[in-house]
Amino acid sequence: MDANSTVVFADLTGSSRVFEAMGNARATETVTRLTQWIGSICQAHGGRVVKSLGDGVFAIFSHAAAATHAVIELQRYHQKRLVAWPAPLRMALQIGVASGEVLEVEGDCFGDAVNLASRLSDLAGPGQIWATDAVISQLREVGVRHRDLGLITIRGRSEMSAVHRIDWQEEVTSFLTVPAALMPMRLPDSSFGQIELAWLDVRSMFRTEELPIHLGRVNDAQFVVTDPRVSRLHARIELRQGSCVLTDLSTYGTWVRFHGNGGPSNEIALRREECVLHGSGEIGLGASLSDFTAPTIAFKTAGTEMLLSPRAPRR
Repeated sequence: MDANSTVVFADLTGSSRVFEAMGNARATETVTRLTQWIGSICQAHGGRVVKSLGDGVFAIFSHAAAATHAVIELQRYHQKRLVAWPAPLRMALQIGVASGEVLEVEGDCFGDAVNLASRLSDLAGPGQIWATDAVISQLREVGVRHRDLGLITIRGRSEMSAVHRIDWQEEVTSFLTVPAALMPMRLPDSSFGQIELAWLDVRSMFRTEELPIHLGRVNDAQFVVTDPRVSRLHARIELRQGSCVLTDLSTYGTWVRFHGNGGPSNEIALRREECVLHGSGEIGLGASLSDFTAPTIAFKTAGTEMLLSPRAPRR
């Protein structure tokens, strides 16, 4: 199979809730119709459905542009359909896309791109499309808009992966990047010097030499957040190869949102995974940032040039 194949995993979220509300027979019929529709859209864009996966579809495309247009159409049409559905019956789509060498064996497909697309589909939030850097690099002339989510740890891979969120909304905002004008992806600033954390009236600054630190509910943590949803040692922040890396260690998960990413739909959900912190944003401990009650830490990173300025006292 073509070394530049593009893999798509499109999964329906919330299907277990629909089975409870509708019963097995009606829910199975509904999910089957939706997965058949997902497959038909993929085929209409030149893709091949490898198999259905219960409440999802695994498809292969020869070109990243065709795969991307297919998944954008899926999200746009499905979102319009969901508006008319009762809230308990809504099943959003979360989609992962990856390009690379794919090996076909007896009708099934294997390879790193397959594993990546599957994992990105799991990590993407409802209504999101996450894609690898290899996919984005093929879209320079296509005019697809996307947002760089930075480096994220993908289970089973030794190195962090550059991940992008593809924007499918009909109306786009000015902060989104059009790949036709892309420069090579800018990795997080390797001159990281310090990170400031703030929760309620607690504010602390940590320099590189003070890392690693832990965020958690107990006094053993260097930054304490007293909320029952926060694990004893919930997350770790460390310096790694010049970057500031956040790792989830918790029971209920950690959420990250970077300023300028346009709202809660752009959260990164970490469950025993990690991502690079850069710029500023929020970290939700034990609950999604879309939950206004979530214990939320504001963070702001600075480069080594900022270390010359006076340091705020730690409390």
